[in-house]
Amino acid sequence: MMKNNLGMTVRNEVRRNTRLIGTIKYLNRETEGRIVDLSAYGVAVDLAGSFLGAAGSRVRIECEEIGSLEGTVRWMRDGRIGIEFSRNSNAAAQVTSYFRFFHKDIKPVIHR
Repeated sequence: MMKNNLGMTVRNEVRRNTRLIGTIKYLNRETEGRIVDLSAYGVAVDLAGSFLGAAGSRVRIECEEIGSLEGTVRWMRDGRIGIEFSRNSNAAAQVTSYFRFFHKDIKPVIHR
């Protein structure tokens, strides 16, 4: 992790743009979303519905291409959330495998 010019902690791992559909599970609720960027340590998701969690909430992301990943919500802004993967999970290996075998580079359609 590193700090940006606003003093906020940010990932220093390379992020790659994606267009994967996944489900965010928080407690007993599910919200569909589109994974818009992905690294070995975290993900940004555009939500298609309401999400009742907050920063610090533990969630599970399920995506056909990547599998099931656990993490913690780090930020929420304008219908998008950032999730840091749990360090004790197999997330880095799952993401690396996805990039090695399935990922095709894309350019974002909409810039935020």
